[in-house]
Amino acid sequence: MILNIYPYNPGHLMVAPYRHLPTLEELTDDEMLEHFNLVRTGTRALADAYKPDGFNIGMNIGKVAGAGVEGHIHTHIVPRWNGDTNFVTAVSDIRVIPHALDATYNELREKIV
Repeated sequence: MILNIYPYNPGHLMVAPYRHLPTLEELTDDEMLEHFNLVRTGTRALADAYKPDGFNIGMNIGKVAGAGVEGHIHTHIVPRWNGDTNFVTAVSDIRVIPHALDATYNELREKIV
């Protein structure tokens, strides 16, 4: 489980398997279970730390689907709050994240370790 260096929202986590795999079908049953247990752990930690109103949880598999790291599957966990989007992202190519990654790391580490 890692923090996204270019988060869509504060607390944006990613879960990636140790093995470099381009598709879900290549995960072993044990790897798949571990992967989604970590997704659940990350979701619980974010819920406890930040009290979001919901989550976007998903995967972009393949370049055409928007995968930033093509050939290595990973799951995004993005906490969402009512009203968390604004006009800045709609009219420009700018994201405003009001929370530093090191602060997010320290807050979530206490919830996960």
